[in-house]
Amino acid sequence: MAGNGPTVGFIGAGRVGTTLAVTLAASGYAVTAVASRTLASARRLAAAVDGCTAYADSDRVAEVCDLVFVTTPDDEIAPVAAAVAWRAGQMVVHCSGSLSAAVLEPARERGALVGGLHPLQTFADAEQAVLALPGSAFGVEAEDPRLAAVLHQMVSALRGTGIPLRAEDKALYHASAVIACNYLVTLFHLATGLWAAFGVERDVAGRALLPLVKGTMSNLDNLGLPASLTGPIARGDVGTVQKHLEALAAAAPQLLPTYKELGRLTVPIGLEKGTLSPPAAEQLRRLLGDTEGEPCE
Repeated sequence: MAGNGPTVGFIGAGRVGTTLAVTLAASGYAVTAVASRTLASARRLAAAVDGCTAYADSDRVAEVCDLVFVTTPDDEIAPVAAAVAWRAGQMVVHCSGSLSAAVLEPARERGALVGGLHPLQTFADAEQAVLALPGSAFGVEAEDPRLAAVLHQMVSALRGTGIPLRAEDKALYHASAVIACNYLVTLFHLATGLWAAFGVERDVAGRALLPLVKGTMSNLDNLGLPASLTGPIARGDVGTVQKHLEALAAAAPQLLPTYKELGRLTVPIGLEKGTLSPPAAEQLRRLLGDTEGEPCE
C-alpha cells in the first residue's frame, strides 16, 4: 500500500488520531507525519509508527503528506482548517461524527479535497481501540469521487464497512451512535445504582450485571432484532412490570419516568417479535402510561 496509496499525516495526536495512525500503518499505509498541540504528544504517536516524524508546526504535515487527517477535538477543527497552508489537490479529512465537511471550507477554498471519515467505535482506551477498530463501520462523507474512492479503499484495508453520508445526515447519524454507545453506559450506571437499595455496592453490581450485558450483545450479534429481546415485556408479563413500578416508586422514584419510557418503546419490539400478544401489549401500554400508542388489534 505504501508504494501506491497516499502518504498520510495527522494533525492531532489524541486517542482517535493515534488509533487510526497505528491501524492504517499496520494495514500498509505510509503514515509519515504528525503534529499536535504539544510536540510531546506528537512524538508519542510518531514513536508508535515506523517512518513517522513528529513536527511542531501543522504546516509541515501539510507540506509532506497527500492526505491529512485532522483529529483534533471538534471545536478545534475549524481553526486548524483556517490556519494551515493547504495545497490544491491535497486531501483533508476530519474524523468528527457530528460535523460535516463544511467545517473544512478554508481548505476547500485553497483547492483541497475535503471530507469526513468517522470510525463507529469507542476510544476510551487507545490500546483497546487499536484492537477494536479493524472490522468497524466508518461514516464516509466525500463529495469528490476521488476522495470518496480513497476513503472507501482505506475502510476496506481496515476490513471495515463504509457508510456513505451526506452532510445533512451527520447529526442524526451521530445521535444514533451516541444512543448505542454513550447511553448504554448511562443505562448500566442506572442499573448498577439500584443495587445500593439492597445493600450491594456499584462495583459488585457491575461485575454481576456485565455478563448479562455481554450476553445481550452476543444475541444482537447472532440473532439481531427483534429476536434478541427477552424479559417481561417480550413475554407480556404485566404482573412483573407492575412489581417493578412499585419497587422503583419506593426505592428510586426518580427513575420511574425513564423505566416507563423505555418500557413504552419496548412494546413495539415485543409485538414485532411475535411473543407479545396484542391484549398484553394494551395492558402494558396502559400500565406504562402510554396514551398515544396505537391500539393493538
